[in-house]
Order: sequence, then structure tokens, then C-alpha cells
Amino acid sequence: MPEDNKKIRVALAGNPNVGKTTLFNAITGSKQHVGNWPGVTVEKKSGFRRHKDYDIEIIDLPGTYSLTAYSMDEIVSRDFIIEEKPDIVIQIVDASNLERNLYLTTQLMELETKIIITLNMCDLAHERGDKIYFNKMEEMLATPIVKTVASQEKGINELLDKVIEERNNDQHHGHEIGYGDEIESKVIEIERVLATDMDIADKYPLRWMSIRLLEGDENIKDKVSKSSVGTEIINILNSIDQEEYEADIADKRYSAINTIFPQICTRSDQVLTKSDMIDRVLTNKYLGIPIFLALMWGAFELTFAFATPFMDMIELAVNWLAGFVTSNLQPEWLASLIGDGIIGGVGAVLIFVPNIFILFFLLSLLEGSGYLSRAAFIMDRLMYKIGMHGKSFIPMLMGFGCNVPAIMAARSIEDERDRLITILVVPFVSCGARLPIYILFAGTFFGRQAGTVIFAMYILGILVAVVSAKLFRLTVIKGKPAPFIMELPPYRVPKLKSAVIHMWDNGAMYIKKAGTIILLGVTIIWVLASFPWGVEYGSESSYVGIIGHFFEPFLRPLGFDWRISVALVFGFVAKEIVVGSIGVLFGAGENQAALSQNLLADPGITPLNSMSLMVFSLLYMPCVAAMGVIKKETGSWKWTIFAIAYGIAVAWVMAFVVYQGGKYLGY
Repeated sequence: MPEDNKKIRVALAGNPNVGKTTLFNAITGSKQHVGNWPGVTVEKKSGFRRHKDYDIEIIDLPGTYSLTAYSMDEIVSRDFIIEEKPDIVIQIVDASNLERNLYLTTQLMELETKIIITLNMCDLAHERGDKIYFNKMEEMLATPIVKTVASQEKGINELLDKVIEERNNDQHHGHEIGYGDEIESKVIEIERVLATDMDIADKYPLRWMSIRLLEGDENIKDKVSKSSVGTEIINILNSIDQEEYEADIADKRYSAINTIFPQICTRSDQVLTKSDMIDRVLTNKYLGIPIFLALMWGAFELTFAFATPFMDMIELAVNWLAGFVTSNLQPEWLASLIGDGIIGGVGAVLIFVPNIFILFFLLSLLEGSGYLSRAAFIMDRLMYKIGMHGKSFIPMLMGFGCNVPAIMAARSIEDERDRLITILVVPFVSCGARLPIYILFAGTFFGRQAGTVIFAMYILGILVAVVSAKLFRLTVIKGKPAPFIMELPPYRVPKLKSAVIHMWDNGAMYIKKAGTIILLGVTIIWVLASFPWGVEYGSESSYVGIIGHFFEPFLRPLGFDWRISVALVFGFVAKEIVVGSIGVLFGAGENQAALSQNLLADPGITPLNSMSLMVFSLLYMPCVAAMGVIKKETGSWKWTIFAIAYGIAVAWVMAFVVYQGGKYLGY
């Protein structure tokens, strides 16, 4: 067999929360984050598996309920299937929610591609007492069916065997839905016109495209309008009531599903599941938000308490390394560069790695249990009142890890205005990069209350985000948010493996930044603190002192001297650099205990202006990477600059209120 025939390209498609990414990981062994909410798989991801001498490439497409292209996720999924033409599409179906999943099945069948349906979570359907008649399902859908439990890696080899079998099967499986004489006549008419344009005919399934046009799909209409048959197609579409046609087509699909479903599945009479009983408490109208806040507070308290011994060990190791380099390396300037600058600055950041890892691990456990999806549901009513889409809370939760993927996750929001508001407010959510700043100053000045202070920073970030959203909705981005419909996954026991992978992926990102961006930043700070030649290291006469004094008048009302001003300026690149800069400028380098002592002994640093600093660091602007993503996602420099300017203004005002208000009250 030719080598090319030993390669198979497979796309994974499915609704959110059906275990699609879990199946992807089970097949490929990929260490990709597994999430429990819609929108977590924002872009297609690929992995590879060798099975029975075949090289199988697996592409994980965004989760989507349909291929109607209301959101970016839907467009990415269907454009890949249509334009990239994978050999096989595997639709992952939640066996415990079979009826709802079949709507996507009816649309995939119209794409004229080979389909395999994977019935995932069969264990949950069995536990509930549902009976699925697999042979009848295969017969009625004319599509191969494979049973899997992806979380336990059951059925994976059988699925891959079926992929190879279908790849070598010349017979095309498929089942078309009839839409009635009136609609079918229009489908045939449009197909006949489209067939005269060879570019369209060679690239797209004509029946599928005709149906999409009758449904009023703007994305497809835009593609056709630019073709040689665009005018003729638009004239046909103008002659019908497209809203009526769209409703009739959807009705026909649901009618087909209602006919098929009773023949392939018998639902259990069980009314109240364990998840339902738990939800009566956790999603209660009055208890839901207090429980959520209590869980988040507990996570931050545990993060601070458990991390301390590990922080001490890293500090001892970094101190020893810096001392060894400083004592044994010549010339003196090189020893200072490596010991004080590189090891001191980067070490001051690495000390907080245990906190980052522990926080991500705890959040992953909450996510893996299905609880964080409930958090979005709990917040929906409040989100709507303040002018945000309920689904916006999902990127905001992701922002606890990193603002960059959180901003990208806004692609799952269909309405453009809702999506833009989400992108603009997500940077106010406190990401992992700000955590070292909180830990340093809260741990130094607030002692046993440090965990509560850190928790308050996270809550403040969310409050500023939602207030900003309300302000935007009343001014620059007017309109009401679209309704939010979300399916809650069942509660599950979190998988330790998934939690560890999530923790490692995010923690490794932090370590990688320490070895690249932060390393570069602290090296630049060392150079600026050491020059011009002859000045005292890090003094006001050095270049870094000149920069600090330039910005100090702007930041002095917030309680910051020139050293803090320098650290905040370099924090524009990455928030972690703030701590590294403070370590260099306050003469403690990598020694966390010495840095805390130096801060306590410095008359210019007090609990009040340390609180002001934490507030300003939380709000003043996203990092360079986040700014780049804002530009990419909005496609506008105007909104990117607006996000930066607005963030700085809000940070300045909030820090001013904290510092000056505290002074007025006598703190």
C-alpha cells in the first residue's frame, strides 16, 4: 500500500461537555487541558497516534451545538471539515444526552463526509438506567457506532479499528433529511445555479450549501455573493421568506430526531439524579453565590498555607546558588550580573512557583468536578443585570490562570458586542502572574490575614470587570446581552491525572516566562541599575533611578516612590517582573526573607501603600502578550489602545482612593 494511504486524518466534532477533549487525550496521549465548560477548546488542536501501521492525525475541533455559524467556534469547526476535508469525522455523542446531540448529527450528515459516531459516557447512561439499541441506531442513521468511556480509555482501540475500516471502505454512509416539497424544490434550484460555478462546485457540498443559504447563513451568503452566480442566488433568496424557511428546516430536523429517538433509546424513568440533588444546594438562589465565594476563599487560604514550606526550600536553593556565583565568579561585574541580576531577579519570581502550582491544582479539581460550570450558571442572573452575557463568566474564570487564553475563549460568545465587552473586561481578572506580587506584600505586611487579602484582590478584579461591563453597555457598546443557555455537566469525581496535567501546563508556562521574558526584563533592570559606570548599584543616580524619577510624580499620589515606579513600568512586559525588579532595587535579590525585612524596614513602604500597590498591579493594564491577543481578537488598534488607557485610568483612580482614603482615615 502506498505510504500516503497509511495516513489518516480525523476530525473530532461534538457538543460542549461530551468528553471530546478527553477522548482526544486518550487517543493521542496529549497533555492538553481538559475542561468542563463550553468554549475551552477555542482553536483546533492536533495530535498523532500510530495504530496497526497507520499514522492517524487527530484534530480536536471547538465544541459546538450546531454548524449554523453563529459563533467563531462553529465557523472554525465547519470550515475545517468542508475546506480541509479530513478523511473521517468522528462525532462524539454524550450517551446520557443522546437526543440533544442528534441535532448536530443531522447537520454533519449533509457535509458528504465519512462519519463515525462515538457514544461516549456510556457508563453514565447505564447508571441512569437508559437503554440504547446500538444496532438499530447504526441502521437508522446509516453510520458506524462505537461505544467509549474516554475518561477510562475504554473503547479507544475499537474506535481506531473502525477509523481504519472506514478509511478503506469506498462506500459512503449517509442519511439525508427530507425538508418537504417546497423547500426541496428551492434546494434543487439553488444547487443547479451553484453547479455552474466550478470553484464552488469543486469546493463545497452543493446540497449542504443550498440548505445553508435557505437558512439565511450570512457566512455562506458572503462566500456566494463574491462568486459569478452571486447575483442570481441573491435574487432567489430575496423571493422567499428566509425566517420562515429557517424555522421550517429546523422543525424538519427536530421531527426527524423525534421519530428516530424512541426507536434507538429508552429513557429511564428516574427523575432526580444525584447531580440534581447536589444542585439543589450548590445552585440555590440564595446559597449559590456564598458557597462559590467560600470555596474560592478556601482555595486561596490553602494555597498560601501549603506553599510556605516549599517556598522556603526554593529560597534556600536560590540563595546558595547566588552566593556561590557571587563568591567564585570573576570579574566582579559579571558576578553581580549573574548573582544579583539574573539569579536575584528570576529567583525572586521562582520562589512563588509552589503557590502557582497549588492554586492551579485546586482550581482544576473544582473544574474537573463540574462545579465551575455551576459557577457560570450561578452568576448568570447577576451578569445579565450588569449587561454581560452569562457565558462571559467562563472566560473570566479562565482568567484566574492566564488572561491570554481567557480572552481567546470569548470566541465562543455568539454576539459581537457581548464578545467585545468580555474581551475588554477579562484583563481585570487576576491572573497567576499577579499572584507573586500579592504573596510578597500580603505575606510581608498582613501576616495571618494574607490569604484573605489575596482573596480580596481576586474579588476586586471581578467587581471592577463587571462594573466596567455595565459602564460599557451604557456608553460605548450599547445594547442588551443575548440570552444565555448552558447545559450543566453531571458532577464527577475529579481525575487526579487531569488535575496534575492542568497544574503542570499552567505552572510550566509560568516557569517558561521566568526563563525568557522575566530573565530578559531583570537583566535589563540590572544594566540600568549599574550604569553609568561608577554610580552606586540601583541608586537614584543610575539610569533606573532616572526612569523612576520620571514616572514618580504620576505615581506619588498613590504612595509609590521611584523604585516602585520602575518596577511597575517594567511590569508592562510581564507582571512577574514587578517582583523581580523589587528584589533587585531593594537590595535583596533572590532572598525572600531579606526582601521582606528590607520592605518592613523601609519607611517608604507601609501596609497602606502596599495595599495600593496590589490594587494598581491588579488593574493597571494587561501584559504585552494579552495586549497582542486583544488586537488579534478585536482586529482593532482602537479597542486595544482603549483597553490599555482605560485600565491605567481605573488602576490610578482605585489606588488613589485606597491610599488617600486610608491616609484620611488615619491608617
